[in-house]
Amino acid sequence: MERLPKIGIPVFIAIIILIIIIAKSAVTIDSGEAGVLYKTFGGGVVTDEPPLSEGFHVVAPWNKVYVYEVRRQEIFEKMKVLSSNGLDIQLDASAWYMPKYNELGKLHQEIGEDYLNRIILPTIRSAARSVVGRYTPEQLYSSKRDAIQREIYAETKKILDDQYIVLDEVLVRDVTLPATIKDAIERKLRQEQESLEYEFRLTKAEKEAERQRIEAEGKARANSILSQSLTDKILTEKGIQATLELAKSGNSKVIVIGSGENGMPLILGDN
Repeated sequence: MERLPKIGIPVFIAIIILIIIIAKSAVTIDSGEAGVLYKTFGGGVVTDEPPLSEGFHVVAPWNKVYVYEVRRQEIFEKMKVLSSNGLDIQLDASAWYMPKYNELGKLHQEIGEDYLNRIILPTIRSAARSVVGRYTPEQLYSSKRDAIQREIYAETKKILDDQYIVLDEVLVRDVTLPATIKDAIERKLRQEQESLEYEFRLTKAEKEAERQRIEAEGKARANSILSQSLTDKILTEKGIQATLELAKSGNSKVIVIGSGENGMPLILGDN
């Protein structure tokens, strides 16, 4: 009975040590995450195997597991950049990104866990400065926002593809100009709109005047042709034909011969 406490203490210590080892060895990867294994005595970061997937894993207690989120993430950034004529422009943008799953080990080894601040943000800022510097404030305010968004995305993606990062999209959410420049641009746009409306009304009036002129000329030509075709002989012949038609009628009538050389008869009936 006296030996039990002496045996129980080492067993108790062994159990505690075993629990600690198991706790150190057990790794749980949550959904949307992956783990990079670091072998302390086996060559460091494992880059030639896929990362640890979601679920429960047991690793040697002297090794480490670095957990990364592998779902698509979004970062928001406000940047001050210069336009082509040197004016300060504030650009509000966001980016959708994620690490390349099968190259997570290389990302950890070459860049590290803080890859967002080390690679992604500096690259987006550099691309934004480069792209915005090609345009005037007026272009940025009006028609070129989609263009600069595409160009920033293209330049950023070109760099990040070699850094084990997937860039899904870059969105330019807002472009803020200095108040004085914005007011000047808005006045110019209003003036251009008013000028376009005036030109439209003027063109419409000119087209209507041209239509009326063509219509009047057509009527004048028709009347001229008709006048030229109505000769004295034709009129006389038409009068004779009309008189003959009236003479065939059974009603009593009075015929009055017109005066002049070519006077036409006029038939007056009872009815």
